Amino acid sequence: MRIGIFSDVHANLEALGAVLTAYESENIDRFLCAGDVVGYGANPNECVDVVRRVADAVVVGNHDAAVAGMMDYSYYYDAARKVLDAHKNALTPPNMQWLKNLPYTRRYDEQDLMLCHGSPIDVEEFDYIFLPEQAYALLPFYDNLNHVTFIGHSHLCRVFELGRTTVHEIANKTFTLAPDKKYVISVGSVGQPRDYDNRASYTVFDTDTQTFYFKRVEYDIETAATKIFKLGLERNFGNRLFIGV
Repeated sequence: MRIGIFSDVHANLEALGAVLTAYESENIDRFLCAGDVVGYGANPNECVDVVRRVADAVVVGNHDAAVAGMMDYSYYYDAARKVLDAHKNALTPPNMQWLKNLPYTRRYDEQDLMLCHGSPIDVEEFDYIFLPEQAYALLPFYDNLNHVTFIGHSHLCRVFELGRTTVHEIANKTFTLAPDKKYVISVGSVGQPRDYDNRASYTVFDTDTQTFYFKRVEYDIETAATKIFKLGLERNFGNRLFIGV
């Protein structure tokens, strides 16, 4: 089975469209989304519509949870709160209900996979895992982890290979998983990459060969950013798309 895993669309319809077009040549059997369909961008309804249609499973991200009333976001900075408020008002009732119904995790026992937005420990806290020390914090829970945990949240492409007492970060864009290790894979962001590569990020996992692929695709950043500017949202949410940060 070939699984397409993507995350952090953040209401960026142009990036999402480019990713789905790129996936057409990947022979994908199942799509998984690791959350944050909304937030930051200009097209929350349209992106929810698309993800609802194409993804076999979606978990809730922190921005999704905020818009759906599942968490307090009063401590977010002003510009982020403004977007969340705007998206809350823009979503259709069916799309809002869909967000409210999203689970925090999905597990696939047949492939020994788990999908969540942040750390697989205390999933409602949305803790980040993008540094080795954050991955080391998972070792006390090693026996409870699936062979592979796919996450988003940081908007970074990161892979941590865990042994019972060790953590090894894998930098390769394509690699094969070892059967006697466990993996936490941060799949990057479709709609707002933050690794100084402005191309949309998406990934593929082949369960038969146990091979994982990081992929990138260019999209129409000018249009995505201009929509943000025209809506009067924080200009940095559009500017940062050009530089991928």
